[in-house]
Amino acid sequence: MPQDAFALAEKLSPDLSARPRLLIIDGRAVPAVSGKTFATINPATGEEIAQVAHGGPEDIALAVTAARKAFENPAWRRMSAVDRAALLFKLADLIEQNAEELAVLECIDNGKPASMTRWVEVEGSIRTFRYFAGWVTKFGGETLPVSPRSGAQILNYTTREPVGVAGLIVPWNYPMSMAAWKVAPALAAGCTVILKPAEQTPLTALRLGELALEAGIPAGVLNVVPGFGDAGAALVEHPDVDKVAFTGSTEVGKLIVRGATVNLKKVSLELGGKSPQIVLPDADLDAAAASIAAGIFFNQGQTCTAGSRLYAHASIHDKLLALVADQAAKLKIGNGLDAATTFGPLVSEEQWDRVSGYVEIGRNEGADVVTGGKRPAGHDKGFFFEPTILAGATPSMRVVREEIFGPVLSALSWTDPDDLVRQANDSDFGLSAGIWTNDIKQAHRLAGAVRAGTVWVNCFNMVDNATPFGGFKQSGWGREHGRNAMELYSEIKSVWVNLS
Repeated sequence: MPQDAFALAEKLSPDLSARPRLLIIDGRAVPAVSGKTFATINPATGEEIAQVAHGGPEDIALAVTAARKAFENPAWRRMSAVDRAALLFKLADLIEQNAEELAVLECIDNGKPASMTRWVEVEGSIRTFRYFAGWVTKFGGETLPVSPRSGAQILNYTTREPVGVAGLIVPWNYPMSMAAWKVAPALAAGCTVILKPAEQTPLTALRLGELALEAGIPAGVLNVVPGFGDAGAALVEHPDVDKVAFTGSTEVGKLIVRGATVNLKKVSLELGGKSPQIVLPDADLDAAAASIAAGIFFNQGQTCTAGSRLYAHASIHDKLLALVADQAAKLKIGNGLDAATTFGPLVSEEQWDRVSGYVEIGRNEGADVVTGGKRPAGHDKGFFFEPTILAGATPSMRVVREEIFGPVLSALSWTDPDDLVRQANDSDFGLSAGIWTNDIKQAHRLAGAVRAGTVWVNCFNMVDNATPFGGFKQSGWGREHGRNAMELYSEIKSVWVNLS
């Protein structure tokens, strides 16, 4: 992270406040057609950072037209794999060269500590672009040994072709890294893109668009249009968009599926989660407690994989809960620009109200607040909320069943292994799960029994560009990362050639 993040934020402030941040459409920075702007707010202070051009349906239409034109342009469509890879490597290099600026921008726009934005958002994005740059020269088709009934001599081969114009809608909890997760494989596959960042956190997406142009990526290949729900809906429903990728809530994901039927465009979704953390009586409780606390309090709990349901065996439940509470107490709450901060604010007042409301729901349902549950003392400004543990939870409670998307852990105890599996799977979601045990047989048995896209054993929240990420049930469609992500942005074509 920057040696003095406060100083860098102060240095950036005059330019941010002097003029609105503009949309990036067809290689140019442009105002919204309506002329409207909206404020983006620093979650640590509640104060305005900058005005941002308010993209709407008309701007989305212009961006789609630019992306379609760029997709049909031989300068992009016929670019060699080596040259396309070089552009992605160059973009990664530029992100690296501007890492401190991007880390501070993300910190003041999202609220998470600058050390985390540097590590997760910026370094993660660099790795993502470099990883998918490597795929460009390795992603293709194959020849297949067909056996036609006619006895004809046939050469059959497949090709991988870009799906076309891709609309990418990313959330506010990991703004830059989620953009990279989608933009990198889309460009690697040869698509053109309209990136729609969350209205709460548009700054790094716009800077990414600027760096893409600086890297030499042709005009119209990457367009960035910040806006609200009407812009997202226009992108989803536009008949000239071939694919939509979305990360966000399950409720919005369902709306996207309905909107995409206008032309049956391809859809991939990474949606909500209510991940169980399962602790067996033989587990290393100190290690488990540290990981459980990180699993729910990392990024202030604003993580789709957050381990928000704790299932601790009755014999170790109370001890484990005390250890997790000790971990929560060690978190340093404050402005993310402070190097000592390990726990920042929630992203917005709306999110603060949501989390606070769920804690009150938990109390009314009979759960006990072990720690947290309110605004921390000394943090009257901004959207700070204490790391919170609810004990005495039961499977029917809303705080156990519904995604809170905040730093709230609901703790339950268990004794019967079969009932444990039933409870862990009794959810609309299936994004991830954690298991803590020193019994290798039990670990594999539970990993196989839990319905989730990712299962961590004696660890939590580990991700890598090489391994698939996504969920079962209402946690989404498709998998990001690796070859799976490249397949999301491509079509496969079978070619038959009669050699007889």
